[in-house]
Amino acid sequence: MFARKILVVEDEKNLALNIRKSLQKLGYSVSEITKSGEEAIKKVAETHPHLVLIDICLAGEIDGVQVADIIQNHFNVPVVYLTEASEHKTLHKNQLSDPFSYIVKPFIESDLHFAIEMALYRHQSKKILHEEKQRLAAIINSMGCAVIVTCENGCIQMMNPIAERITGWKQSEVFGKDLVEVINLVDKHLGETIENLATSVIEAGELINLPENCILITKDGEEIAIGDNVAPIRDQNGNISGAVLVFQDITKRKQAEAQLIHNAFYDGLTALPNRVLFLDRLKQAIERSKRRSDYYFAVLFLDLDGFKEINDRFGHGVGDDFLVAIAKRLESCLRSGDTVARYGGDEFTILLEDIKDITDATNVAKRIQDSLRLPLNLNGHQLSTTASIGITWNFSNYEEPATMLRDADIAMYRAKRQGKATYTIFSN
Repeated sequence: MFARKILVVEDEKNLALNIRKSLQKLGYSVSEITKSGEEAIKKVAETHPHLVLIDICLAGEIDGVQVADIIQNHFNVPVVYLTEASEHKTLHKNQLSDPFSYIVKPFIESDLHFAIEMALYRHQSKKILHEEKQRLAAIINSMGCAVIVTCENGCIQMMNPIAERITGWKQSEVFGKDLVEVINLVDKHLGETIENLATSVIEAGELINLPENCILITKDGEEIAIGDNVAPIRDQNGNISGAVLVFQDITKRKQAEAQLIHNAFYDGLTALPNRVLFLDRLKQAIERSKRRSDYYFAVLFLDLDGFKEINDRFGHGVGDDFLVAIAKRLESCLRSGDTVARYGGDEFTILLEDIKDITDATNVAKRIQDSLRLPLNLNGHQLSTTASIGITWNFSNYEEPATMLRDADIAMYRAKRQGKATYTIFSN
């Protein structure tokens, strides 16, 4: 696999060289090191890096935030900010609002690696989502649209066959009727009936887009999501003579968008939240703890003991079924407000919110071990497992999800070294 290119923009020479060394050690290719925003933009255009690592407070006419905006908006290259702790506290929230968009100096290689990989993953996810939306738009645009034409008083003059099919009405039934009598539209988000759009357009003299959550109630009472617009019809002299409603059934597009969002945040095998969604929920828990002094939460990092042997002996099909069953077991051990995620492979992470103390977390760990020991019957095989579990909680006032998760991971490996089938609470 080729090494992904990273452009480092840092005006402190020694730090820039150390960052380059760390990145190369992590397997990245450092295409360039620049110290000014102007030069950074030029190098992005020339070298096309996969990611830009940039000091947020560069010296020069344009600062790191402005440079990053240009790089992201004009070159579609992801950016990770480098910032001092003092800068991080004083910068405007909007500058560092995206999750995993920055890393505070000084940092360790694992934090740097995590920040870069998350930025690349998010960029790729956005790219896939954008491409899929474009593909769906092309499909929709290639189809015929429903068209309804009204006269100046808002009464229907014409309805094409596609409009007949979608609404359930025949043109012969609706000719001369007021548009609102036939086209019953509801803003689902507000729960309100939409007024006669033809009249609104004629009075405003300009195009009106249908609301994002527009629902058409058909002649038979069926609810269909529709989208597009209503535009005024003008004669040769520019006078408005009526309105044209153009719309299409976007139910499939809505479902596809919902599926894309689901795919971006949930594991395809177990249907559990994936690492992206888990880290987002963990970040929310950290923010909540800053607002509430009595709010505690814990993270469990769980690795199945002996899963490789199950895979090797019974095959990946049984292995996959086993993971699905384990996921259900883990869910059954938790409260409804807690989160269990598949972090990758046979690793799972758990977020226990609003706990009293660390005992709540250790009780869950014990409950999980008891549940996992119960045999599973898969394809005629009696299978069971144990887990090595690392635990950490926010008594240490964690600031970043990655740091808390890292400590839970360290504790998990300590548990594994102690003989597996146990749990360990992280301690320095």
